[in-house]
Formats: sequence, C-alpha cells, structure tokens
Amino acid sequence: MALNVGIRSASKLLTSSSQPLLHKSANRGVHSTGVKSMGGGHGHDEPYYLHAKHMYNLDRMKHQKLKMSLAVFTAFSIGVFVPVYAVIFQQKKTASG
Repeated sequence: MALNVGIRSASKLLTSSSQPLLHKSANRGVHSTGVKSMGGGHGHDEPYYLHAKHMYNLDRMKHQKLKMSLAVFTAFSIGVFVPVYAVIFQQKKTASG
C-alpha cells in the first residue's frame, strides 16, 4: 500500500515537473563558437608569423643537400622499418602464444 502511494506521488511529481524540463530541452540546438581572427583580415598576423616570410626558401638553405638527404632518408627509413618491426613483433607474439 505504501509502495503504491510512493509510486503515485513520484509519478505525479515527474509529470508535473517534466513539463518545464521538456520545454527547456526543446530549445537546445547545435552551438558553435566563432572563428577567432588573429589579425587584420590578411590571413596572418605579424607577431605570430614573423618567421613565415622566408620559411619555404629551400634554395637559400645552408647545407641543403645534406639536410634534404637526411630528411628523405629518415622518412624512408621510418616508412620501411616500422612495418617490418610490426610484422616481426606480431609473429613473435603469435609463436609464443
């Protein structure tokens, strides 16, 4: 008997209080923040991009042949050795298990 009274009062409480909750949740939508501009509308701002003016002048780089050769060799080595190591590691796991 007391359980029925408790359930009835809880259901009344939920039905009477759910109306404002549903009303508030119906107004929700997708919100996004605006894009923060870093400068005067030219796509860059000097205090943040002082290095960018000559950043891609590869022909004026000192020791260009050495640096570019090392960069290409490093990228190629990572691209070859990581998959080879992954295959060897997986085969060791399978053999031991």
